Amino acid sequence: MRKSRKATMVTALAAVAAGAMALAGCGASSSGLSSSSSSAQFVAGGLFPQTGSLAYLGPAEVAAFKLAVKDINAAGGVLGKDATTATADSSDADHADQNTAGAESILSKNPSVMVGPPSSAVVKNTYKEVTEAKVPMISNGATSTTLSGISDYFFRTVPPDTVQGAVLGSLIAQDGVKNLAIEVFNDEYGTSLRGVVVKTVEAAGVNVVYGSKSTFDPSETNFSSLVTAVKATNPDAVLVIAFDQTKALVKEMAAQGVSTKKMYMTDGNTADYSSTFSAGLLTGAKGTIPGAHPSDAFQKRLKTIDSTLVNFTYAAETYDAVVLAALAAQKGGAVDGATVQKNMAAVSGANGGTKCTTYKACLTLLKAGKSIQYSGQAGIGSFNSDNDPSSASIGIYKFGSNNKPTFETSQTGEVPTS
Repeated sequence: MRKSRKATMVTALAAVAAGAMALAGCGASSSGLSSSSSSAQFVAGGLFPQTGSLAYLGPAEVAAFKLAVKDINAAGGVLGKDATTATADSSDADHADQNTAGAESILSKNPSVMVGPPSSAVVKNTYKEVTEAKVPMISNGATSTTLSGISDYFFRTVPPDTVQGAVLGSLIAQDGVKNLAIEVFNDEYGTSLRGVVVKTVEAAGVNVVYGSKSTFDPSETNFSSLVTAVKATNPDAVLVIAFDQTKALVKEMAAQGVSTKKMYMTDGNTADYSSTFSAGLLTGAKGTIPGAHPSDAFQKRLKTIDSTLVNFTYAAETYDAVVLAALAAQKGGAVDGATVQKNMAAVSGANGGTKCTTYKACLTLLKAGKSIQYSGQAGIGSFNSDNDPSSASIGIYKFGSNNKPTFETSQTGEVPTS
């Protein structure tokens, strides 16, 4: 039954896309001018975690998604019409049925693009259905190295773990760590990132005394035996690669006397723990988050959408994904997924062009027949042949006595192609 629904959906989407192309005349054009014969609107789909272990990321992503669409419509929309939206809950990899249901819900709205999900494992569970429907998927947070070049219709505004892993590994070595333990969950994101970190630290002379091969189940809630095993290796520092499981894991580390101050985290768990842990528990711990640190001005604008925001991870990447897709539709002269996919690299600056930093400025250039290079909030380079950013920044954060991460600096790295 599920299979027949998917087949019907793909057929319907193909028909809609074909109709849109016919209405648009020649389909993709380079003028960026609106087609007066087309009545279709640009539909931005958003697949973000509202439940599960990644739910803490959802509010900032939803706010950035709404802000991008608001800015697009304020500038005149896409091909002269307001953009519309369709969103759904992606949950996490432990809820595969919700992954699929969320994607199918958005596909039923005939989207021009699907932004998200931020989880590598959830991307693996959904990308085939989306991309086979000729809808571009732009992940705002999936960093697994195995996703590079996985489909012509899969893009991401966040760099793969080849960049974050190398920066994190170098940071650990530069901090003088000699014996490193790694606590990592068995997840596409976790094992991929660990592989790059291990390679980097070992090349710098750091011994990985625990966790170079072993993992824990993402559904685990009792970490007593794991922490006991880690403690027995007498590490200088511990790297924790996990999502919401971090809370229980860190509490167990503290209970057994394993230092939580000489600890490293990644984008999946570098978050605000001020209401979770006792004051000072994480003082000195460090974490990395891919992408440019959101500016104060951008954070302020996001709070006009959601005043309760405290975490801004992947907000910039979400915003840029929506803007890039809208610019691709504008450049191509149609709002179907195939046209968006065909023009994504061009509007990111893969072929050169005039640099522009807002949708409004880029739209003006496109309408004048100019080539553009959109350089937005995330600070990524143009898409490479794998549809990854060709370059990106990795932010380095340090926890204070309030258990909140504070941005310290960033490192920029080039992204290799497969």
